Amino acid sequence: MKFLDQAKVFVKSGHGGSGAVSFRREKYVEYGGPDGGDGGKGGDVWAEAADGLNTLIDFRYQQHFKAARGGGGAGKMRAGADAPDVVLKVPVGTQILDEENEDVLADLTRVGERVLLARGGRGGKGNAHFKSSTHQAPRFAQPGEEGEERWIWLRLKIIADAGLIGLPNAGKSTFLAAASRANPKIAAYPFTTLHPNLGVVDLGAGSRYVLADIPGLIEGAHEGAGIGDRFLGHVERCATLVHLVDATQEDPLAAYRIVRTELAAYGAGLDEKPEIVALNKIDAVDSETLEAHAAALAAETGKKVHRISGVTGENVRPLLGEIWTAVKAHRTPPAVEEDAEAEDIKDSWTP
Repeated sequence: MKFLDQAKVFVKSGHGGSGAVSFRREKYVEYGGPDGGDGGKGGDVWAEAADGLNTLIDFRYQQHFKAARGGGGAGKMRAGADAPDVVLKVPVGTQILDEENEDVLADLTRVGERVLLARGGRGGKGNAHFKSSTHQAPRFAQPGEEGEERWIWLRLKIIADAGLIGLPNAGKSTFLAAASRANPKIAAYPFTTLHPNLGVVDLGAGSRYVLADIPGLIEGAHEGAGIGDRFLGHVERCATLVHLVDATQEDPLAAYRIVRTELAAYGAGLDEKPEIVALNKIDAVDSETLEAHAAALAAETGKKVHRISGVTGENVRPLLGEIWTAVKAHRTPPAVEEDAEAEDIKDSWTP
């Protein structure tokens, strides 16, 4: 399945049905009277977050979504039928933006969450609606209200608990394959990963989280170099970032700084997210070089630097455990902690 994380679509709701102009012609009804029914409502256009979707590829082949018009009213007070709604099924994590692709109109982050994109027009009133003691035979009815139409952008931001970042060929895809059952493309050349990959890390019952492999960044990515920074939006929702640095490089510290600079240039608070740093490919360097690289990174970041090998699996499990600790802390609602604090104060208070 091809990955598509952005699409522009046109939506149009249905016009309301017209009211009817009609008069009764019934036996034993001496004067008759107006009996034109109301028109039906035009169909709405909705967007709904659906389970099981992880790409917007369907919207590459269909960009126009139009709801039907409401049914017209008829005699004998018969109302027109309301038109059915049109529902765009989108992946969880999809944002809806205006035509200029600037303002976020909605953010669908839960399965079943819906948002109205275009409201259908109301049906017009039939002539029976306008009768009165002074106007007993109205010969007019309302037309249906027009529907709405607009262009919108759909932008998918994958919902993952942790995101893998680093330069191309840092071993992110290999690490993802070692940590989960995902099967990303792995090769010995840069930009092997051209779109985000997801894997579910299972450390036991109740200890599962989603790990996202983001295509590698290079210097100048925020200006469009390489494949740019367009995929960084997928780690905006992550609880923590896992920064993999290739230990076989001549200067891993410079590689680390390049990625951090691109995160800061991108914005959206990515450079402020919790970060776990790991030196990868330790099976391919000698211990003296590894120590020097780890010491330089530790001095730069002020954090513990994990030493792992995605190929052999060395030290991968402890790193996954630390990622889970960060994810679990992020999942704990702050309100729960505040309530617990308040309860402690309440219990300790005495008159």
